[in-house]
Amino acid sequence: MSETAAIKPYLRLSGLEPLVVRPESNFINIGERTNVTGAKKFARLIKDNKYEEALSVARQQAENGAQILDVNMDDALLDGVKAMTTFLNLLQSEPDIAKIPVMIDSSKFEIIEAGLKCVQGKSIVNSISMKEGEDKFIQQAEICRMYGASVVVMAFDEKGQADTLQRRLDICTKAYEILTGRVGYDPQDIIFDPNIFAIATGLEEHNNYAVDYIEATKIIKQKMPLAKISGGVSNLSFSFRGNDHVREAMHSVFLYHAIKAGMDMGIVNAGQLVVYDEIEPELRQLCEDVILNRNNDNNESTEKLIAFAEKVKAKGKVEVKDEAWRTSSVEERLKHSLINGITDYIEDDTEEAWKKYPKPLDVIEGPLMDGMNVVGDLFGSGKMFLPQVVKSARVMKKSVAWLTPYIEEEKKNNPGSRTGGAARILLATVKGDVHDIGKNIVGVVLACNGYEVTDLGVMVPADKILEEAEKIKADVIGLSGLITPSLDEMVHVAHEMNRRDMKQPLLIGGATTSRTHTAVKIAPQYHGGVVHVLDASRSVSVVSNLLNKENKPAFLDQTEKDYSNLRNQFLNKQKGKSLVPYEEAVVTKEYLDWKKYKPVKPSVDDVKVLRNFDLASIAPYIDWGPFFIAWEMPGQFPAVLTDKIFGVEATRLFNDAQTLVKKIVEGKWFTADGVIGFWPALSNHADTVVLQTSHGEIKLEFLRQQLKKAIGQPNFSLADFVKPGPSPQTTQTAEDSAKAPSRAQGEQAQDDPGSPFGGQGAEVDYLGAFAVTIHGASQWVTKFAAEQDEYNKIMVQILADRFVEAFAECLHQKVRKEFWGYAKNESLTSEQLIKEEYKGIRPAPGYPACPDHTEKIKLFQLLDVTNNIGIELTESLAMNPPASVCGWYIAHPQSHYFGLGKIGKDQLTDYAKRKGMSIEEAEKWLRPNLEMS
Repeated sequence: MSETAAIKPYLRLSGLEPLVVRPESNFINIGERTNVTGAKKFARLIKDNKYEEALSVARQQAENGAQILDVNMDDALLDGVKAMTTFLNLLQSEPDIAKIPVMIDSSKFEIIEAGLKCVQGKSIVNSISMKEGEDKFIQQAEICRMYGASVVVMAFDEKGQADTLQRRLDICTKAYEILTGRVGYDPQDIIFDPNIFAIATGLEEHNNYAVDYIEATKIIKQKMPLAKISGGVSNLSFSFRGNDHVREAMHSVFLYHAIKAGMDMGIVNAGQLVVYDEIEPELRQLCEDVILNRNNDNNESTEKLIAFAEKVKAKGKVEVKDEAWRTSSVEERLKHSLINGITDYIEDDTEEAWKKYPKPLDVIEGPLMDGMNVVGDLFGSGKMFLPQVVKSARVMKKSVAWLTPYIEEEKKNNPGSRTGGAARILLATVKGDVHDIGKNIVGVVLACNGYEVTDLGVMVPADKILEEAEKIKADVIGLSGLITPSLDEMVHVAHEMNRRDMKQPLLIGGATTSRTHTAVKIAPQYHGGVVHVLDASRSVSVVSNLLNKENKPAFLDQTEKDYSNLRNQFLNKQKGKSLVPYEEAVVTKEYLDWKKYKPVKPSVDDVKVLRNFDLASIAPYIDWGPFFIAWEMPGQFPAVLTDKIFGVEATRLFNDAQTLVKKIVEGKWFTADGVIGFWPALSNHADTVVLQTSHGEIKLEFLRQQLKKAIGQPNFSLADFVKPGPSPQTTQTAEDSAKAPSRAQGEQAQDDPGSPFGGQGAEVDYLGAFAVTIHGASQWVTKFAAEQDEYNKIMVQILADRFVEAFAECLHQKVRKEFWGYAKNESLTSEQLIKEEYKGIRPAPGYPACPDHTEKIKLFQLLDVTNNIGIELTESLAMNPPASVCGWYIAHPQSHYFGLGKIGKDQLTDYAKRKGMSIEEAEKWLRPNLEMS
């Protein structure tokens, strides 16, 4: 069989990188902020023709983990075709955004077609149907297929939405036959929605809606097994809106039957995650009767369910704690506690179970693992979310901790007794890196699925990782890292594993990692199997495949084929990169009208330290969007709280976070320290900014975009936003030099003929720097870890990150209004601050606009950061404590964020020369941005 014939028929999408939707794939995250109908900031930027700035919204979505980018330009005041074309064309020149697939979203097919002309890779069209007739449907489908796009197909024809079994089957079958037979679509590229409608409405013609959907699903999957089935589950219980208890039960019962029939995906509230078997028997039976339309003559079943709903409603809104589960067996009680994250009775129940079972280990391997298997299955199927899983882990750890003394005692009395046969996973954050939230979450998820997890912590050298792996006989090794230098350390670890002839599969994860980097740089170094894991939800299926003797060879073989294709694609793309020469990129810089710009002298001269900053003043600046993303609940805050999928659990999570924030502030759990500084600054018309400090001139070196862009689009550098000094062509006389003002005069510069400040009396600009940190989080992480409370341990870590980012935001506002004072009259809401609607930016070394971490060394020297506020730099230039942020302050009102993208060898050579380092050293820090990587 040829390799092509062996390719499995999965839904395959791509931008610059592929996205394969496999059977084990969980919920696919679609970035929705690039939608003018639902994102105010994006809509404003598009309407103001600020397309380059609008790209920052898309970039943020990609950086925050969106796997598909939804782009919608449907606005009555917009030329949708022009807007879609302009934006997508610009997007394609930004590889850090264009790497993910695009969903072209519009109710107007002309806009969809305009988008299809612009995107590369394989996109999704949302949506087409036969509501305007068969000919129109074929025409639109052929256009979509011509561009290689997958399609969302609505069960809709000229007569309206399909509302009977036969109409559902007829429309879907007809659409399938047209798409596969006449248009040439692959079945796996078709998603049907056979329409879920409200039942129990009192109208007899509605009684069979759920049965028809379930039966249609079963028949469609039999006739068209590769097509996918979706639906809006909340529509089913619309008649009972306001009665969540009944709605949750209806959804659970419906999904129980619909999923067995073949339903692949659905829009369903997180509140519907009630376990089918745990619905009280009376309500479950009533739901069964209504959904399956049993015994429903004259709406008898409907009337009974309505009567039950009224009885529930009559109890009032006060939540009554249901303790009926406490009467079940100890095994069922343990399972219930694990699934629902209840710690109240876990020690008593564990003690009872230990007395019932021959050995304490039998309790772990029996009822506890049975419960965690259910948790793992629910999480894997998308019916349970990460915060719930972490709460389950807390219950499991408390139970195991209660049993541990008994296990140790048994080992003393019976030295040969077994200690359990769970597979061992070793996790570590690599040397030079201190970030571990993601790794901790992965560890919890794996532990919840029955694996024995050993976490070595952060800053772990390669030798220690590998020696410990051999010592504990680890079955799988997992490496994590956040900063760019961690990528090289992972390559080193893989190389060492190969040199030692190790056999354990190697997992790669972390914010800077990617499938492409893993395929190109890490996988070739180790022949025992290397797999990139995108997030915690995918770790279980990957580890399961790697530890299954039957599945492992095929899984690794398929992974290596995928990675081989990625390597070839990467090398081919490298050959075809369209870069402009660096000299040309400098010429096509962003030119600002400096004649109209009047620099404001900062109120603070040189450096100011702010220790023990008020936590209560910081808390209102918290941006909660990244908080939910950290918990793998993507979505825009506060909309995520009412999201059809995540809403209920997101609200619980938010309430828990607010409670903990109150404790942090009132108990002064954290200490917030910061330092800021400001200096006269001028750029050199290229990419160097010179600061005039009390210790002499300091040169900051920036990098410039080099990818070829559309005519009229500049190649950005942060240096463009700092006022340039005298033109390089200007010849300065001794008399001019003598007239140049000194440092003491503030706005004017010193009279050094070789300095940009030795100009012709021109006003200088200013540049600032900052560093902020949160101390104290580690002691609370340690405390909660000792209490086996993984939920609050991870919560504290995430909130420490949110507090330090909020501190940076709060301090930036004080800088704009007070310490620098260039926007003294600024008056912005919290929402406007989060949307960055203020003047000026604060780019950070190591991030997209200035990816070189070594400039952080100059920032630390300028502010004396370590002595002033206690942040230390690791050998890889990560900041410790990890809840730390640093960056530059730039005041120009037209300054903005951007991603550097790829650069050429000519700029690398020039940059290395300016930095006074070897090309090899510069390449080490900029490798992800190099065109010839």
